[in-house]
Amino acid sequence: MTRKYNFSAGPAGLPDEVLLQAQEELLDWHGKGLSIMEMSHRSKEFVSVAETAEQDLRDLMGIGSNYKVLFLQGGATTQFSMIPMNLLRGKNTADYINTGIWSKKAIKEAARYCDVKLAGSSEENGFTAVPSQDQLILNPEAAYLHYTPNETIGGLEYDYVPEAGDVPLVADLSSTILSRPLDVNQFGLIYAGAQKNIGPAGLTVVIVREDLLGNVVDGAPTMFDYKVHADADSMNNTPPTFGWYLAGLVFQWLKAQGGVEAMAELNQRKAEKLYAAIDGSDFYANPMAKANRSWMNVPFTLADDALDKLFLEQAEEAGLLNLKGHRSVGGMRASIYNAVPEKAVDALIEFMQQFEKQNA
Repeated sequence: MTRKYNFSAGPAGLPDEVLLQAQEELLDWHGKGLSIMEMSHRSKEFVSVAETAEQDLRDLMGIGSNYKVLFLQGGATTQFSMIPMNLLRGKNTADYINTGIWSKKAIKEAARYCDVKLAGSSEENGFTAVPSQDQLILNPEAAYLHYTPNETIGGLEYDYVPEAGDVPLVADLSSTILSRPLDVNQFGLIYAGAQKNIGPAGLTVVIVREDLLGNVVDGAPTMFDYKVHADADSMNNTPPTFGWYLAGLVFQWLKAQGGVEAMAELNQRKAEKLYAAIDGSDFYANPMAKANRSWMNVPFTLADDALDKLFLEQAEEAGLLNLKGHRSVGGMRASIYNAVPEKAVDALIEFMQQFEKQNA
């Protein structure tokens, strides 16, 4: 079997080394005679897997002891509800910044629970640039400030971390977590669906400051209370054990690569190469402000969209998979997460140049 280059936005590619290790351990985990998928989540063996994964993530991100790390289900979309349920803490308003489809979804869901105030928006510029810090209108009485550091669909990324003062800062890091160093202490809560830079779909990581726990809104389901999960070490019910295990293997792989510092160098280099190829051509285009171009999700259009179908067909024949842009924006999108090797980006650029020569 030949592995092809996967540019999917999520579920995204996983490191070959991780998949091979999981394959080797699939039927018999560490000589126990059963698969990790068949193992009780309360067994000492799986608890060890879970504890190691959490510690490795803490090491990679520099997460202090005043934060709880939760391994949950429901995807980042469920967090759109859990965040206001847990962080309003008796207040009735929260600030949100609108930079695209995912932040819009978060805003819509939060509006079920509180008065959402727009602290800033990219709508006026067609979601091609993020509002700067001095453009934000922040409410010092807000329960929290929510933003989406990287809009996976549009390929729009912040080039700074918003300053929220004493108001807890909340970030949907689904598509950028572990792609570069980050000062976790700037945040009240970070959440991320696993299926881009952490592991397989079905797992969600939440990093929440301890002082924000224990104030869930009245009537919230038990499983929507962060404190319930924190008190039970994310095992109030059966967690997504296989996803948790695979995430742990990814964390070990990241450490072996040199951690998030090494990944940042690689990811920046991959992105710069691809954007340079786009900018150096009259055949391809990217609409984002250069300061806000995503390292992780690179959308681009062809000069003639009638060629889109041919481009995708020939790309797949060349072993370049999942380059079709999101249905809401069209065009192409190359998601180049941690597990996408630099040689995959090189192969994509070479294909793009050949396609341009043949079709310009």
